[in-house]
Amino acid sequence: MITFPCAKINLGLNIISERNDGYHNLETVFYPIPLTDALEIKKMSEEFPSDAPCDLKVTGNKVDCNEEQNLVVKAYNLLAHDYEIPRVHAHLYKRIPSQAGLGGGSSDGAFMIRLLDERYRLNIGNAEMERYASKLGADCAFFIMAEPAFATGIGNELSPADGPKGNLDGYYIAVVKPDIAVSTKEAYQQIIPKTPMKSCKEIVRQPIDTWKDNLSNDFEAPAFKAHPELKAIKDKLYSLGAAYAQMSGSGSALYGIFKKNPEGISNAFPDCFTFNAAL
Repeated sequence: MITFPCAKINLGLNIISERNDGYHNLETVFYPIPLTDALEIKKMSEEFPSDAPCDLKVTGNKVDCNEEQNLVVKAYNLLAHDYEIPRVHAHLYKRIPSQAGLGGGSSDGAFMIRLLDERYRLNIGNAEMERYASKLGADCAFFIMAEPAFATGIGNELSPADGPKGNLDGYYIAVVKPDIAVSTKEAYQQIIPKTPMKSCKEIVRQPIDTWKDNLSNDFEAPAFKAHPELKAIKDKLYSLGAAYAQMSGSGSALYGIFKKNPEGISNAFPDCFTFNAAL
């Protein structure tokens, strides 16, 4: 059985306050995009010599963790603790870039929960699957439903964000992932938390032409200071006609939203991903 974990972009990202547990409260709008990995599971034969109940094979893009630390395996172990699940072979084909702010690893973990629930008829329910996913990572719960959502808390408290859907009808999104790694921990250390004058949830309900002056990502300033080439990419997206451009999450991927298909963008960014923005 196979599924296709999707990526996300952040439409705005504001760091609101520091928490007593060392994390930060934030607000953002998560928006799913049709850039996907592929995840397949098959029941493992009883004779197969594996010490791990979830035998994971990863192909495609490289991942920066070993098998035991991969969220696909962690998701399996999380459910196997509470449900009777047979041993499985899992094959993850990675297409979503890592260290990009696109949520690829979080999506893989959440979609593994969804896949196990469907394949073995666990009947967990979406709310409970979100609870399990939250144990894997702050933004994992979003990928259980993978619908536009306004996220608060550490990114795990979700409510509907109906604004972007209509606004993005007819638009195109281009995602550029440069070969740059951005340290999320270091980025947080350079941010002074503050409450924005206007919530990104309100802003994304406005016409896209107003986003440039109102919708911001607090991670951009420290990332652009450390890596000026990231700002150059954003500026290039605007020069190519983007109605709005922003870094996603803590980076280093950037995206541009275009009113028409930016056919010439591949000349500037040969490895960019371009797709229809409407869901």
